[in-house]
Amino acid sequence: MTPRDPTDAQLAAQYEAFPYPRRDPRDEAKRLVVGSPSHLREVDHWVFGAARPAAQPLRALMAGGGSGDGTIMLAQQMASLGRPGRVTWLDRSAAARRVAQARAAARGLDNIAFEDGSLLDLPGSGLGPFDYIDCCGVLHHLPDPAEGLAALASVLAPGGGMGIMVYAPHGRTGVYMLQDALRLLAPAGDAPADRVEIAKRLWKQTPETAWLRKNPWIDDHIKGGDAGLYDLLLNPRDRAFSVPQLAALVAGAGLRIACLVEPLRYDPDSYLADPRLRARTAGLDPIARAALAEAICGNMGIHIAYLTRAADPAPVADWADDAAIPVLRELDGPTLARGLRPDGVLTVTFDGLRVPVPLPRLAAAFLARIDGRKSWGEITAAVIAGGASAEQAARDRTALAAAMQRMNRLLLAAP
Repeated sequence: MTPRDPTDAQLAAQYEAFPYPRRDPRDEAKRLVVGSPSHLREVDHWVFGAARPAAQPLRALMAGGGSGDGTIMLAQQMASLGRPGRVTWLDRSAAARRVAQARAAARGLDNIAFEDGSLLDLPGSGLGPFDYIDCCGVLHHLPDPAEGLAALASVLAPGGGMGIMVYAPHGRTGVYMLQDALRLLAPAGDAPADRVEIAKRLWKQTPETAWLRKNPWIDDHIKGGDAGLYDLLLNPRDRAFSVPQLAALVAGAGLRIACLVEPLRYDPDSYLADPRLRARTAGLDPIARAALAEAICGNMGIHIAYLTRAADPAPVADWADDAAIPVLRELDGPTLARGLRPDGVLTVTFDGLRVPVPLPRLAAAFLARIDGRKSWGEITAAVIAGGASAEQAARDRTALAAAMQRMNRLLLAAP
């Protein structure tokens, strides 16, 4: 675990002083931190195309596991659903390990293995192979992100996939300006506690014209405690990736982007109703379309992506399969159905940006019956028994799946 360069040594010291994100193991009794990547439902759907049997043990790696959010989420979801397998936490921070282990103990989770080390040392480490690898918020801090992604790919099992998160440039407007300021006021050679104090003082004195003051989507320096402030404004190395830069990084490791979360957010037609503009967007390839959405929205501070090997068949969930079981991610079907507007438009919000999503006429009838147990065929038969024609039910089922899958809210369960 020898640091790769002086900046890497500073990063290692940072996460010992301020395990990230700030977490209190006592809070495990109150809530489970849920998000992307590595939500089990998302992994089943986007990485494995809802084709990998739930009974098959899942070998997962959390590379740069930090204080444990992704590790605890995935391990708890596996335990709650009776899914076999093990989650391996890997990080070089002893302080972060203590937090993550205490959180696991508070939940009584016994499906987690803790390993000390750097993801850069995975090749030849004897760890793996892994069916699923999470690398959330790590690649953008490495001396060479391409080396890091290649190291992860080296322990990825055949047919496996990854979930990653990297910073994005436009939504972080203002962050790098204050990082520059703090390099002058709180140089890396100062003690971490002194640097935090100076950063807090600077934030209080920062003029209203500072771009970070105008950026409502970045708040780790306000709500994340000292660890959040340090990670955002005092971090010795972070870089942001545009969509094309991320795509190039992924392709360089022999991987492909299976999904950008949420797909709807990366579709420029979600924001552009003008038919002449849409005629232009229609001629763009998927990465260019996503890059356009990123550029015109300006509020994407991170990119979350699920990856698979470029040489493997692309995972595609089969929505035409009557035996498939649809699941709503953190939504209750009947409640959502009752709350739909009369015009059938569902409004979703992405970091302050409201996007109207038209749903088909029978959306409420389908949503009210989605409970994570009934199959698509059973649900469709019930909708038809309720008075819909078979043709209309088939059309609306397809339209509903297309609309809500793009929101990352309606997925197919593992068989």
